[in-house]
Amino acid sequence: MASNVLEYEGCNYFRQRLLQSTLSGKSVRISKIRHRDENPGLREPELCFLKLLDKMTNGSKIVVNETGTSILYHPGLLTGGSFDHECHKDRAIGYYLEPLMCIAPFAKKPLKAVLRGVTNDEYDASVDHIRYSSLPVLKTFLGTDEGLELKTTRRGPAPEGGGEVVFTCPCRQKLRPFNFTDPGKVKKIRGTAWCVRVAPATVNRLVEAARGILNQFLPDIYIHTDHCRGKECGKSPGFGLTLVAETTKGAYFSAEAISNPKGSDKGPSTAEDIGMKAAYLLLEEIYRGGCVDSTNQSMAALLMVLGAQDVSKVQTGPLSPYTMGVMKHIKDFFQVIFKVDEQKKEDEEEEELKLGGEKLILTCVGIGYSNVSKAIL
Repeated sequence: MASNVLEYEGCNYFRQRLLQSTLSGKSVRISKIRHRDENPGLREPELCFLKLLDKMTNGSKIVVNETGTSILYHPGLLTGGSFDHECHKDRAIGYYLEPLMCIAPFAKKPLKAVLRGVTNDEYDASVDHIRYSSLPVLKTFLGTDEGLELKTTRRGPAPEGGGEVVFTCPCRQKLRPFNFTDPGKVKKIRGTAWCVRVAPATVNRLVEAARGILNQFLPDIYIHTDHCRGKECGKSPGFGLTLVAETTKGAYFSAEAISNPKGSDKGPSTAEDIGMKAAYLLLEEIYRGGCVDSTNQSMAALLMVLGAQDVSKVQTGPLSPYTMGVMKHIKDFFQVIFKVDEQKKEDEEEEELKLGGEKLILTCVGIGYSNVSKAIL
C-alpha cells in the first residue's frame, strides 16, 4: 500500500493535493506541515476543509498525527447530495468553494451545499468573483448551466463573517473537451457594489469611483448595488466592489477590492479608494488577457485533463505561480503534461491591434475521466 501513496512535504498546495487525490483515487501523505513554526501542524481552516471532503465522500480515511504535522489521506467515493457546512472564519467561503466546484460534477448525486462563514475577505476569491468568472468556465465543461447556481443568501465580510451561500451543481458522466483560443474584445462591464452595517450611500460612492476610471474606455457599464439589511447582514461591517468584463466571444475577466476589516492595523478604508482599486485591478486583468482570467487558470487546466479523450486548448495570459504548481501536481496524479506555446502573431497589423501581455496556448489530451457513480442512461 505504501508504494501507491504519493509523498509531499509542507503546507503549500494543500487543497490541490487532496482534491487531485480524491479525483484520481490515489492516496497521499503530506508531512512536515509547518514543522519549524512556533505553532506547527495543520491550521483550523485546513481541518475544516478535511471535514468538507469527508462530507463529499464515502469511505475516506484521514489519519492525522498527534502534532498535526503529518496527514495520510485515502480517498473514498464521491457522493455529493445535500449538506450544510460551517466554514472557519479565518478563510472565506471561496477557499472551500473553489475545490468543491472541481469535484462536484463527478459526485453520485447532484450537489446542494449550504456554506456558512465569511463571504468576502482580502485573501480569497469572494462568492461574487466566483459567480461572475468561475461558474461560466464550469458551465462550458458541463455543457449547460441547468442546476448550476451560486446564491448569496446572507453576506458576511471578515473578520466575524456570518454569511451564507447556497451552491448547487449537477453531476455528469463525462466533461466536454475545451477549445477556447480567441477571447474576442471586451464589450461590457458588470459588477456588484455591496456594503454591510455601514451607510447606504457607500455603494454609490464605490460605483462613482469605479465608473470615473472605466467610462474612459467603455460606455456599457452597469454595477448592481447591494445594501444588506436585517437578516441579510453578517456580523461585521464592511464594503467592497466586484467587477467583471465580458468579451464578444464569452470570456470573463473579474477583479475585486474590499475594505480593510474592522480592527485592522491598516486603518479604515474609503469607498473611493476601494472603487478605484477594483477598477485598476480589472484593467490589469484585461491586460493579461486570455480566455480565462488568472484566478481560473488552474481550474480550467484541471478540468481540461479530466475531459474527454480529445485535444483541449485554451489561451491564457502569463501563468500564475499557483497554476504552474497545479500543473506539476497534475503530472504526478494523472501523468498528463501540458504543451505550452507562446501565441504567435500573424502579421504586423494584428500585432498593433492585439494590445496587452504575452499570450500562451495550453494544450493537453484529456484522460476521459468518467463518473463511475453516475448511472449511464
